[in-house]
Amino acid sequence: MSALRTILYVEDDARVRALVKMVLEVAGHYDVIDCGSARAALALAAYCEPDLLLLDAAMPGLDGLATLGQLRRFPQMAHTPVIFLTGHTASWNVAQYMAAGALGMIAKPVAPPRLVAQLRALWQRPRGPRALERNKAPAQTVSTPARS
Repeated sequence: MSALRTILYVEDDARVRALVKMVLEVAGHYDVIDCGSARAALALAAYCEPDLLLLDAAMPGLDGLATLGQLRRFPQMAHTPVIFLTGHTASWNVAQYMAAGALGMIAKPVAPPRLVAQLRALWQRPRGPRALERNKAPAQTVSTPARS
């Protein structure tokens, strides 16, 4: 498993995007390339080789799954690991993300103090054909406790 350095992050909500980018850069020491839409990510895709794709699942136009499908057409992103960051956490949603090859998902609302640890936990999960069965455990979802 290679080191995680560069993340291509696609999120249509500017406030969430700014918060997540700041946390990942400051606390995680990652280089984050952020885009406000699938269209922007596709325009950048030919020019970057991120270690990880971090995608919002629900966006206007192309949603996260469709965006992933389009990004996979770029040779350098054909096998780039992906994590979904989303409020859509029903079991059937999670099944869709995993079927698309995701390492897992991080639930919104994002808890800034926990975000880097959540991302690292998913990044460090075993990958490859043998890992698929082990990764089907409920730990695929890294949830954030609801605020009261």
